[in-house]
Amino acid sequence: MTSNLIVIGDHQQNTIDQMENCLKSGGVKGVLCADGHKGYAQPVGGVIAYKDRISISGVGFDIACGNKAVKLDIKGSDIEPEQWTKIADDLAANLSFGVGRPNKDVAEHELFEDDPAWDIKEVGALKQLAKNQLGSIGSGNHYSDVFVDENDNVWVGVHFGSRGLGHKIATHFLDIAGGKDGMDVPPCIVDTDSTIGKEYIAAMKLAGRYAYAGRDWVVDKIAKILGGKILDEIHNHHNFAWEEEHNGENLWVVRKGSTPAFPGQRGFVGGSMGGRSVILHGVDSPPAKLALYSTVHGAGRVMSRTEAAGKVKWQKDENGKKRPVRVSEGKFNEKEMRKSISVLGIELRGGGADEAPAVYRNLEDVLESHKNSIKIETWLTPKIVVMAGADTFDPYKD
Repeated sequence: MTSNLIVIGDHQQNTIDQMENCLKSGGVKGVLCADGHKGYAQPVGGVIAYKDRISISGVGFDIACGNKAVKLDIKGSDIEPEQWTKIADDLAANLSFGVGRPNKDVAEHELFEDDPAWDIKEVGALKQLAKNQLGSIGSGNHYSDVFVDENDNVWVGVHFGSRGLGHKIATHFLDIAGGKDGMDVPPCIVDTDSTIGKEYIAAMKLAGRYAYAGRDWVVDKIAKILGGKILDEIHNHHNFAWEEEHNGENLWVVRKGSTPAFPGQRGFVGGSMGGRSVILHGVDSPPAKLALYSTVHGAGRVMSRTEAAGKVKWQKDENGKKRPVRVSEGKFNEKEMRKSISVLGIELRGGGADEAPAVYRNLEDVLESHKNSIKIETWLTPKIVVMAGADTFDPYKD
């Protein structure tokens, strides 16, 4: 292991090897957070800092994926048990989930008019797609949740990114920069002062604005369904690259599935669908500095989706829609998973066995590994979890 790699928590060797591979490809400092696992070219939970360079594959396909949480002026005890069921049904009916799925409602935003990145030919061609999808949520581990905290306050939390806009931006720039597809490939690195680098950074920042706008829209929609006023909010990316100063050096820090946590900076970190989530903030400490002021973005997977839910192959039905055909069984049965979630008093809509709580680490244990660089503000207990259904085709579930 190189001296410029900080490993937090316990990890499989192939995840550590992937971090080492990123450092060999031009990274000057690496941090593997405690929720880390192998990803596309760079581990999820992995942080790589570069000098005058940026990793397109490090940011990944879901550019600016992130979390937003808000506290409402509602108490959980004011909501009757049958109301939780109705609210869950309303959220599932009024929010749009799925790869390529347009939003059911029209979501307007100034970013479609004032961002110069649209002048890049290949990015401008995506504007109508982006308009159609703004406010839609996607699939995989993306979600919209309703929680209560220790003081019975109701919170809303969402997790998703820049949808088709970010995916197609990443695909375009990986292609023209000569990047390779797959997990066991070198990261695709470009100089920040090159034409490709400048255009990619502009497009990435646009995708970041777009992701923020989408999460804002969805959270506001949920707050209206709940009939609550927003009192507090926390909002972060965790698939992004930031230009930052560390130890007097200007670096591009690529966080893939890692939440920035500078002193006082707040973050919302989600657990599994059956576990608690958390609001935290960074602290000023030597371990935090060594970690490039980065922390986890979730609990972290411990097994693949195939291992958890079994293998399926996707075939088109008579209407041209892709449907899953079961090839092999996984470790978890979806029916039993749903029963276990119901016993916890959680209203689950969508989701599948590949998102069963047992496929994730325990969030409390993960955060314990980062205890010297963060401070926990409040724990959030899920009451409603809404996700895309298990029959949603997604080639880039993390």
